[in-house]
Order: sequence, then structure tokens, then C-alpha cells
Amino acid sequence: MWLRKCNHLTGVFAINCHVFHLFSETSTDMAEAHQAVGFQFTVRPDGVDLKLSQEVIKNIYLSGLTAWKKKAIQFKNGVLAGVYPASPSSWLIVVIAMMSSLYTRVDPSLGMIDIIKENLPHRGYLTVQTRAVLGAVFFATGLWLFLIYLLRYTLKALLSYHGWIFESHGKMSSSTKVWLSLVKMFSGRRPLLYSFQASLPRLPVPSVDDTIDRYLESVRPLLDDKQYSQMEMLAKEFQDKEAAQLQRYLILKSWWATNYVSDWWEEFIYLRGRSPIMVNSNFYIMDLLYVTPTHRQAARAGNVVHAMLQYRRKLERGEHAPLRALGTVPMCSTQMERMFNTTRIPGIETDILQHLTDRKHLVVYHKGRFFQLWLYTGGRHLLPSELEVQFQRILSDASEPLPGELKLAALTAGNRVPWAQARIKYFSQGANKVSLDVIESAAFFLALDDEPQGYDVAKSNSLDGYAKSLLHGKCYDRWFDKSFCLISYPNGKMGVNVEHSWADAPIVGHMWEYVLATDCFHLGYTEEGHCKGDVTKGLPYPTRLQWHIPKECQSAIETSYLSAKQIADDVDFHGCLFTEFGKGLIKKCRTSPDAFIQLALQLAQFRDQGEFCLTYESSMTRMFRDGRTETVRSCTSEAVAFVRAMEDASAPKEQKLALFRKAADKHQNMYRLAMTGSGIDRHLFCLYIMSKYLCVDSPFLKQVLSEPWKLSTSQTPQQQLNLVDINKFPKYVSSGGGFGPVADDGYGVSYIIVGENLITFHISSKFSSPDTNSFRFGQNIRKAMTDIQALFKSSESTVQNGLKVPLENGKKHE
Repeated sequence: MWLRKCNHLTGVFAINCHVFHLFSETSTDMAEAHQAVGFQFTVRPDGVDLKLSQEVIKNIYLSGLTAWKKKAIQFKNGVLAGVYPASPSSWLIVVIAMMSSLYTRVDPSLGMIDIIKENLPHRGYLTVQTRAVLGAVFFATGLWLFLIYLLRYTLKALLSYHGWIFESHGKMSSSTKVWLSLVKMFSGRRPLLYSFQASLPRLPVPSVDDTIDRYLESVRPLLDDKQYSQMEMLAKEFQDKEAAQLQRYLILKSWWATNYVSDWWEEFIYLRGRSPIMVNSNFYIMDLLYVTPTHRQAARAGNVVHAMLQYRRKLERGEHAPLRALGTVPMCSTQMERMFNTTRIPGIETDILQHLTDRKHLVVYHKGRFFQLWLYTGGRHLLPSELEVQFQRILSDASEPLPGELKLAALTAGNRVPWAQARIKYFSQGANKVSLDVIESAAFFLALDDEPQGYDVAKSNSLDGYAKSLLHGKCYDRWFDKSFCLISYPNGKMGVNVEHSWADAPIVGHMWEYVLATDCFHLGYTEEGHCKGDVTKGLPYPTRLQWHIPKECQSAIETSYLSAKQIADDVDFHGCLFTEFGKGLIKKCRTSPDAFIQLALQLAQFRDQGEFCLTYESSMTRMFRDGRTETVRSCTSEAVAFVRAMEDASAPKEQKLALFRKAADKHQNMYRLAMTGSGIDRHLFCLYIMSKYLCVDSPFLKQVLSEPWKLSTSQTPQQQLNLVDINKFPKYVSSGGGFGPVADDGYGVSYIIVGENLITFHISSKFSSPDTNSFRFGQNIRKAMTDIQALFKSSESTVQNGLKVPLENGKKHE
């Protein structure tokens, strides 16, 4: 009846890649709607008149084709990684070899083919020849699978050897050379990203006695005789009573789990923390130090986002080359799986990590508005030029934020429990849920900032402001729960803020190295600074996310914002560019650059605070399956002796140099132990967690886990040196990254060794602490570095263009 009273009913639907938009007169301009019309239908009393757009049909076809192509490539690469170090073609070779045996008198199966042939189901319906062929194929397949597992376990046994890492730099024993040749032989050719995962050894559980001995050795320089005796008593009591039971359960876990540390580390160190993750957990990575490829914000963002999509495509297909120490020993790649499409979801007691697959949109924040931007058109990624157009549309949008929208992201910057409660109460239905789902399911988050940042040689504190902007911003312009937030500035600079629970800094650094190299040396820009390439007409505009945020929720947002702002305002940051010398000169001193810097940090710490403190240096354990990090306790008795000698004006330089050598060797040995699974802190941490599960009270473990790290340090490694030739392009160097202070009265120091003549330090502390000052600590680091270098410079063996280490007892020091 209702249809009869109407002349006709018209509906217009728009298709944009994989989403349908219903356009109305109130939602958008009709001219824009017309460009995006996918199909149009008219309902009449006598039937339906349907008109389809050829462009839409083409887009649907290309999208489907791309999806199937992607699945096919993923399946192929999955098979290649699954059978590695063998290959699918090797199965055919084994089958042909077994088949040929049917026509000779030689039976390599030792009768197994005949047994299989006689036990085939329905053999009465098969000819003798068919049964023989099937028997040969089945036996060949079984033999092939056996050989794959044999190769894998042989490679795993070889990779369990770590003697090579303890050998002197520049020297390699005959046994290590043989071992290295065997690893290369069993590693196969052209491995994919995940090819070695099944061959990586498990992280070993150290013995309790070894761990406690190393722990007591590490705290000896920090405790007086009475305190040390008390700690020895606690350790002895732990060894005699609780340790054996806890260790047995931990060994049992190591047999069952792929890594006995990583799952507990992620859960208890990161996800169960209820304090704000902004500053306290998240870290940042900077752009190129000296170079800005273009000063057009939209263009730079277009190239960088496109490069990230290229990286993600290779990541999803597993096509990145696995990282390998010495170019041979593979590293675990598990952490890379959750780089994109991942969000930390807040909970009352614990957060969870939500990882999705095949996300095709990006969420962009600009001046208090959230936009959804589709990254695909016609089954392909948007080109850099198309992304530039889309970002420019957002930058030119003059609409105002909705009530409560401006500071909405402050919920992710504040305490976790209020955010979890607000999420349940205000974002579990309606428009708010839809919009929040869009953010949490996005590939990643992009913030288009409106204040320029970056290193400026004319401004002494430009690096300080740049770091603080990346670390916390305005406390409401970053979605801190996303796996990472890409940040774009009006002057063309970029940066990344990273949520820490899913991965460690080298993982994101690997992606960022690829992106910067692709942006500068492959994609490039026009003379006017725009992205290269044409723009497809009719790209749908980015869509504003809709929010209906009540007053009570706005009050919760403001509370989180004020809490986060207090934390952000307390961060005292200083960026220190050390250009007096770098890795090149340190290596001429025949010592490790990392050991050199760590001893300089100990000297700077003592000069700054007048005392020594527990020092944390991060080391990786990715030579093991699902490995993450281990702690190197850098404040050793040897380091303390060296620092005291440096502060003693009467101590001869020869003595200082000898003590430096001893301390550097000690540090190197501890770093190697940490890398090879014989560290201290992860073992004690897991014993502590096990004691909580078993309701075992341990005063020793409580004491160990409550000790503050007043000096927390980390080196940012350069992993893909082949991407940029620094000798040819010396200005294209990284600025590294940093993190917030770990202790209220301590320092956080991140450093990156770039090329031969630059070391960048990122120093953080808190203004609220009367004892710390980041700028002062930076000056102390600078002086400590030059003072140590002066030991070598003033020694007897000085050469014109570098430094040569004096000989000790007539022997060359390695």
C-alpha cells in the first residue's frame, strides 16, 4: 500500500573499496556524493530499476583479485618457510629418486615401500603398478619430512653453540670457523623472514647457584660490608629453602613453552601495570638528524605512509630478510608479527594486546578531529601523491572538534583503570563504539601536528623540545595504545611514538630504517617538494569519526589529561650531540664502543651524584626463540675501581688505562653472558613470578625485585647498514630515540653510535628531583668521554691520524 502511494523510492549507496557509505543531504556535499556513487537503484510499483557503475565493478574486481593474490603469496611463502631449510622442489627430487628404484633391483627403502604398498586402503581396487607408485610417493614424502626435521635439529644444535661470541674481536678459532661453515651449509639459500624460527634454540634456564653468584658480585660495589653480609644471608637462605622447588617448576615451564621468560615479561612488566604508559613505558624514535627531504607536511607524510605500507606488505608475506649476527647466525623475528594492526586494550586488572589482520585504513588526528582514511583503491595501495592529497584535505579541513573530542586521546595517556572503566561505560555501544573500533582496528595512528619540531643548529634546545613532543606531545594528540603513532610536523619532520609491550626498540627501528631509506632514495619528491606521481580522480574524502561524549565522560577525560600533563611537565630532557670523536677513534683504542660509553656513563654518574648506583643496560636475547631482552648490570667492581682512579689526581695514567682495560673486558663478558642466556635479572624475575604462583614467600627475591635502577641505559642499534651509504651521504644519519626516566631520582640514557664520528645521547630525568639535571648530566657525559679518550691520546703510542694502544708486557691487546 505504501509503495503504491509513492511515485518512486530512490536510494543512493556509495562503495569505497571495502565499505559502503550512505549519503544524505545532511552528511556531505552532493557534488562529492556524486563522485563516489557506486550504484543507484529506483524502486517503482512495476519493479526495480538498477544502474551499476563500471568504475565500481572494476574496483570490486581488482580488490578481490588483489586479496586472492595476497593469500596465494602468503600461502606460498608459508610453505617455503614451513619446510625450510629444504624446499618444495627437493620433495620432487626425493620422489623421483624413490620412483626410479622401482625399475632397479636396489631398494633404498629397505622394504618399507613394499610394506606401505601392502597396507594401502582399498588396495583391491588398485593395480600393482599404482600401489607401487603410491608406496614410493608415501615413503619419499615421509623420508623428506624426516630429513627436514633432521636438518632443523642439526641447525638448532649448531645454533646452541655460543663460543664464538666470547672470542677476541678480530680473532676466530679453527673450531669456530668450522662451526660457521656448518651453519652456513645447513642454513639453506634465500631464507625468508620466518624461515629460521623452528631452528632457533630455546632460552636455557641458568643454574640458581650461578645466578646468585653473579647477582652478589653485581651488588658488591654498591653495598657496605654490613649490607652485603645481610644480602649474602638472604641469598643463602633462598638457596637452601625455596630455590630448588621454584627452579624445578621453571625448568618444567622451559620445556613446555617456547621461551620461559617472554610471556611473563609481557604480562607482568607491561600489561598488568596500572600506571600511565605515556613516558613511563612508551618510547620514541626520531627522524633524520640533519636532512628534511621536503618541508611540505602532507607530502612527507604521504611518502612515509606509503613506505610503511610497502614494509607491511613484505612483512605480511614474510619477504624481509631475517636479521643475522655475523651475517650468518639468525635472530628471532616473532616480535615483528604485531607491528601493524595492533592495539593495547585497557582492562581493570590487566590490559590485552589486540592484533588483527589485513587492516585497510588509517586513523588521522589533526587539531582535535579524528579522520578515517582508506589506504587502498582499486585493489592497490594509495600512491604517495594520492596520500598527499588526502592528508592535505585533512589539513585544510576547517571543521571544529565535537564536544569532548579534542582531548579524547588523553584517556590513553592517564591511569589504566579509569580508561578501562570509561571504555566500558561510554564506548561500548552506539557511535562511540563504532568510532573507537575504527581507531583500535586501524593499521596505525597518524598525528598531524601544527607546531614545527626537529633539530636546529641555531637553537640549543631544539632537540629537547623535539624529544618531548615525540614522547608525550600535548598528552591528548597521540593514541598511546596503538602499536605505534606516526607523528608529522608542519616543517616536514617526522617521528614515532611506540607502545612498548608488543616489541622492543630494535624491531621498530628496523621498520624505521627501511621507511627513511625508501622515502629519501626510492620515492623522492618533485622540485616543488610534492610527492611524485599522478592522482586518481574521485578519491573519496577522509571521513570524520562521530562521537557523542556526555559530560561525565568529558570529566573523566579532563582528569586523565591533568594526570598525564603533570607527568609530561615533569620530564627534564636533554639531547646531546657528541661530535668530538666516535666509533672510529674508539675502535683504534682496541676496545668496544659500547664498553667505552658505559664506562663513561659510570664516570659521569659518579661526578653528577657523588655515588655509584644500580645501572641497567638492555641487551637482546633474540638468538633464542621468542627472545626479547636481558639486563647487563654495568656498575661492576672493575668499573668502580676505574672511576675512583680517574678521580684520584695522584693515580698514574698507566694505572688508569690498565683499570679501564679490565673494566671494559668485564663489561664485554657480562654483555656476552646476557646475550647467551646466562644473565641475572630475567632468571630472578621468573623465579619471583613462580614464587607468587606457588604462594612461596622469599625475602631474597622481594629485595632483588624492589631495587631501583637509578641509571637506565640502552643503545639504539643500526641494523641495515646496506640501505644508506653514510660515507657517500654523511648527512643522512639517524637521530636515534629515547625513553622517559625509570626512577624518580635517576636518569634514563639512550644513545646511538652513527658512522665513525657521531654519538647522540638522549637523556631524561625529572624536574621534581632536586638531585638530577639532564643538561648537567649531558655535560658530565661529554667530559667523561673526552677524559677517557685523553688516556689514550697521552699514552706513549700516539700516531698522527689516530690512536694506537700501548703494548702491555710487549703483547698486543685484543
